[in-house]
Amino acid sequence: MSFASTAAPSTLDMLHGLFAAATHEASAAMCRWTGGLITLTLDEVCAAPVERVCEDLEFGDEILTMVVLQLTGEYGGDMVLAFDDVNGRRLAAGLLGREVETSPEWTELEQSALNETGNILSCAYLNAVTRLVGVELIPSPPYFVQDFAAGVVAQVLMPRALNGDDVLVCRTQFHRASERLSWHVFFVPDAALRSRMTEALHSARP
Repeated sequence: MSFASTAAPSTLDMLHGLFAAATHEASAAMCRWTGGLITLTLDEVCAAPVERVCEDLEFGDEILTMVVLQLTGEYGGDMVLAFDDVNGRRLAAGLLGREVETSPEWTELEQSALNETGNILSCAYLNAVTRLVGVELIPSPPYFVQDFAAGVVAQVLMPRALNGDDVLVCRTQFHRASERLSWHVFFVPDAALRSRMTEALHSARP
């Protein structure tokens, strides 16, 4: 699926290039972290009203397993890793070198494995953005949550649209070998960071 974006194509093209580079770094980090098992590709970058973004994501009624991080400091943003429960547990089991847990509750070790995945991805992803804007972006400690994805993502998006502006969303897809997985990373910069990125990209143009 694709978002119906309202941003100017030239700006989105530049942001797409930035996030493609960031995704490449994050994919290399993820590949190292999973022993070559998992990689990432950039799905799309869009800017649209928050209601349209939530609608276009087409989340079902299922509860997803998510890791959420927030940027602290002058420039803010949110990163959400979303997994379906079965494959999220498979990833945790693979990282821990254990059999897949079948109990309803996630163990602390499983949660820790996914939270560390969030740490690794966010650091690699934000390094590319930091080089562009010239300001260190510091993510908060990740937290693990199981909830309806539509509600969690809406909570992330709504504060970014308090002034009625569009929200910018970068969505990244996970792959295992050549298989596309139903796992995603969503990165949502706040208005200040989005403006800083756009200005830096325009300044860097020849």
